[in-house]
Amino acid sequence: MTTTGTSTTGKQMHLAALFPARHTAVWRDPRSGDHNDFATFAGLAHTAQRGLFDFFLLADYPRLTEHRGTVSDVGIAGELDQITVLSALSTVTERIGLVATVNATFNEPFDVARRLATLDHFSGGRCGWNVVTTSNAWTGENFRRGGYLPHADRYRRATEFVDAARTMWAGWTADGPTRFRHEGPQFRLQGHFTVPPGPQGSPPTVQAGDSEQGREFAASHADVVYSRHLGAAGLDFTADIRSRVARHGRNPEQVKVMPGVSFALGDTDQEAHDNARAAQAQAVSPELAIWYLERTWGRVLTDHDPDGPLPDVDPDPEPDPDEWPRLSAAPVRLRRAHKWRAYASRHGLGIRELVMRLTAGKPFIGTPSGVARQMTDYVRSGGADGFVLVPAYAPGGLDEFVDRVVPELQQLGSYRTAYPGETLRDHLGLPPTPRP
Repeated sequence: MTTTGTSTTGKQMHLAALFPARHTAVWRDPRSGDHNDFATFAGLAHTAQRGLFDFFLLADYPRLTEHRGTVSDVGIAGELDQITVLSALSTVTERIGLVATVNATFNEPFDVARRLATLDHFSGGRCGWNVVTTSNAWTGENFRRGGYLPHADRYRRATEFVDAARTMWAGWTADGPTRFRHEGPQFRLQGHFTVPPGPQGSPPTVQAGDSEQGREFAASHADVVYSRHLGAAGLDFTADIRSRVARHGRNPEQVKVMPGVSFALGDTDQEAHDNARAAQAQAVSPELAIWYLERTWGRVLTDHDPDGPLPDVDPDPEPDPDEWPRLSAAPVRLRRAHKWRAYASRHGLGIRELVMRLTAGKPFIGTPSGVARQMTDYVRSGGADGFVLVPAYAPGGLDEFVDRVVPELQQLGSYRTAYPGETLRDHLGLPPTPRP
């Protein structure tokens, strides 16, 4: 593993919150509010702000989850427009960053740049942009162009998309708008941008790609890298990102690597583990466990016992594409099925128990002081700059962490006791974009 050569002793972490997570039907938790009710989002954002989090990140799914030709209950909570929700949140919060997930495959640079610049104005400089891409035709059916980009090309478009947006954000001087011009393989744009520079000039960008192209895009353009890696894999991932950032001529210390994590707390370690298991059992219903396997097998498995063994039949190599529109290639699904069967057999797991383990995410489990120490040690080992917490439900899913863990982090000196400034760039320790 390559190291950065930078001491992290005494380093303070960054924290953020992500909502919603889609791998399980989080809206079904009895403590959850209506996911189409503004109060649910406002409650979660208020808690994150009370915990001095850098930002509140809204995930976005531009198509509802479908399964066997119908909308799955995983997706029926609805998918609201990100920037509309965050614009409303800007009126009821004061400090926390507001990060929208906006797709660079199915949108246009001028429209996205204008909407984000407007949010940056209305929020007082708290806007951020989570840049994502999509290559599948299934999602593309909701858009005019469809799924027209292969995997590598979607990052070429995303790179040029961000460059074009930044060109527009810089398209004003002290005397007013100047004519911008962007010419590239994906876009040929020119004109006058309609929004004056916001408080940040250029909103910070977040990126979560893990492929070779995704890592290169993050290294060249991202201010925050949302990672799925923890432990030894996380150390390697962070070292890799930092080396790539340096190769692009950027300061590695100004790109924050923040893995997505969950948590389970208890007054004792045993109670915390019991609570973690109970939460996962709540999230993975028997029906959801079968649904999860069907999306690899490409077969109807409703006749299987959720607490029984995995199917002994292999995945269907050629399932009906109208009924199973987003399945991976047959060899990939076959390898996955064999791996899952071997793991379940080795550990004596039925279908539901296996799915509970597969969807458990990256949890920190223990007493509040124990979790605070685990998180602190990991950041100071160089594994990350902080964490994006994924609550199990909303709006109350962060309360216990903010009330019990944040004070422990502050006691350890590994977390702030006040916001360092007014803008999201201030929270992340990023220099301001030059203003005209």
